[in-house]
Amino acid sequence: MSECVDPIVGKILAGWRYDISGLAPEMREDYEDHFDGCAHCRYRQRLHRNIDLALIALASLSAAVFLLAFGVILHLNPRHAFWLELAALVGFALSALIWLGVAVATPAPMAVVDAAKLGARRVHDRLPAEIRDRLPEELRLKITGS
Repeated sequence: MSECVDPIVGKILAGWRYDISGLAPEMREDYEDHFDGCAHCRYRQRLHRNIDLALIALASLSAAVFLLAFGVILHLNPRHAFWLELAALVGFALSALIWLGVAVATPAPMAVVDAAKLGARRVHDRLPAEIRDRLPEELRLKITGS
């Protein structure tokens, strides 16, 4: 893997977990330029976002399994159903809490929103001019960003 083209900026970005979504737009420009020119930091940013999304997916899957276990226990009604149901509900609550913590502490949701905006911008750019002109001005501004 390549090295960072500007180690000082790379260390700053590493300390922020390669998240610049909370910065003011005028401060963000320099870091975006760095990401454009530095394959190392771009790779690290993608790696961190993939880890964040994987944690959210894993917590979601865990919550779904605990909820399914609760439903199965409720349906089958075994001897110690109360304690099993309680354990399933506690597991679900813990998974939901972990999901919420990851979603709040990481920029993964913002990365998903940014990816959706990028996809919308690509679709918008491919539309014929007559259809693009029909779009409301505020929607066009949100899609294009200008």
